Amino acid sequence: MMDAALVVDRQSWRANGPSLGNRSIPQETAVALTYNGGTYAVMMATPRDLRDFAVGFSLSEGVVNSVADIESLDLVRLGDGVELRMWLGGPKADRLQERRRHIAGPTGCGLCGIESIAEAMRPAAIVGHGRHFSSEEIMAAMRDLPSRQKLNIETRAVHAAAFWDATRGIVALREDVGRHNALDKLAGALARSSAAASEGIILLTSRVSVEMVQKSAAIGAPVMVSVSAPTALAVRMADAAGITLVAVARADGFEVFTHPHRIL
Repeated sequence: MMDAALVVDRQSWRANGPSLGNRSIPQETAVALTYNGGTYAVMMATPRDLRDFAVGFSLSEGVVNSVADIESLDLVRLGDGVELRMWLGGPKADRLQERRRHIAGPTGCGLCGIESIAEAMRPAAIVGHGRHFSSEEIMAAMRDLPSRQKLNIETRAVHAAAFWDATRGIVALREDVGRHNALDKLAGALARSSAAASEGIILLTSRVSVEMVQKSAAIGAPVMVSVSAPTALAVRMADAAGITLVAVARADGFEVFTHPHRIL
């Protein structure tokens, strides 16, 4: 599998003039997700943690309900990208055949290929009550996030999605050039490890749009925290899903937009 970053030559311009050097930049490759021999989506993504991406994408798209629905998963390196070949059995395969669509997904695209307004605006899953978190815990989680973003430290060009719980801190973190991809990779990692999403917090380095809320709800996390602000639709969706949406999280504080009762 190709590396997640590539060192390239570049010319740098500063106050004292130009200089030659190099910079590490993230890889971006076409990733095809296929089910039972048919292509469902082609996304541009960072070629790392692709098994997590396959599982997380399948769950957030509603193709499967659990990891067990995927009978096999193979990573096939092609000349221009990577194919994630999955096989589903029984009713899942029949249902997929009815709703298969082809998606060409540019980097960061979360709603590419959606065929109707109703599909784009589908209600998010309703999360459980979950547990309460103190403001100190939220601040500690966000402080711990930057140092864990290894690929971003190297390239300064990727998003991250992480899962934090009060006992172990950050237990999973995934990075990608696309913010939706990063969250799908995290969803896959949590599903594959059977983590209890209801006991922790989703941490994001990107703005909170409606599809990020939908994906977090599918994971089952009752609290999501981001460094950036949410959109108005994301706030409405989080409110309807029962999610505590925390955003604009900085070193000196944060803002709570929905269901503040979980924050002590």
